[in-house]
Amino acid sequence: MRAALIQMPVTEDKRRNIETACRRLREAKARGADIAVLPEMFCCPYDNACFRTYGERAGGMAQAALSALAAELELYVVGGSLPELEGDRIYNASFVYGRKGELLARHRKAHLFDIDVEEGQRFRESDTLSPGNAVTTFETEFGTMGLCICFDLRFEELARCMCLRGAKCIFVPAAFNMTTGPAHWDLLFRQRAVDNQCFTVGVSPARDETASYVAYGHSMAVDPWGNILCQAGSGEATLYADLNLRRLESVRRQLPILSARRTDLYEVREL
Repeated sequence: MRAALIQMPVTEDKRRNIETACRRLREAKARGADIAVLPEMFCCPYDNACFRTYGERAGGMAQAALSALAAELELYVVGGSLPELEGDRIYNASFVYGRKGELLARHRKAHLFDIDVEEGQRFRESDTLSPGNAVTTFETEFGTMGLCICFDLRFEELARCMCLRGAKCIFVPAAFNMTTGPAHWDLLFRQRAVDNQCFTVGVSPARDETASYVAYGHSMAVDPWGNILCQAGSGEATLYADLNLRRLESVRRQLPILSARRTDLYEVREL
């Protein structure tokens, strides 16, 4: 399964961002991609002040464009994420489209990015966004795939739930920053891959030093042994990762972690 990791710049022009994404998706298909992944907030500046203004309801402009192009190209599209409006709420939501343009999955970011690092990054998504409450997987001809967004990846139980459902790869639109990125980006993607014996694919926006929130970049794919298959720098790039699913089966056979779980050890009991 060939995955395209589209690390694209995000501007203040939503229509331009969508056009950039669609152009990169066409290039990915021409390079033999089976599935293409866009970054977190690919059509919107990552800023609380922008989320409602750039948000859209079901079937909005960005969603319609990705669905139509997925059908035209017969390409799986993990549509990064965008601000989704429902009632008075705003969600950081990722939409996945199948080869016929059908909606296969929607994941609303469950763990909102509320951090305050001393002498580093401060951000509170919860000032504007509402959390989702679902474990998200979707089916392809390659098998079950998992989906989460950025800060979700820090919660190992969410990744484990996806893999217990059969996920072979976890796709993660993400936008780590210049504090958390250098410290934890590589570590977390390798850690989740090894913990769950799956592929992990993280896709970031390209870095823009003039933005109010500066993304780390470094989109990457990791195999179930923890090997980095490909990794971008900070600028605009499209990477291609050939995910050998037989490799996953081999690793799980050699180290049968998932099948060897001792659930009886984790029961809460009174002493």
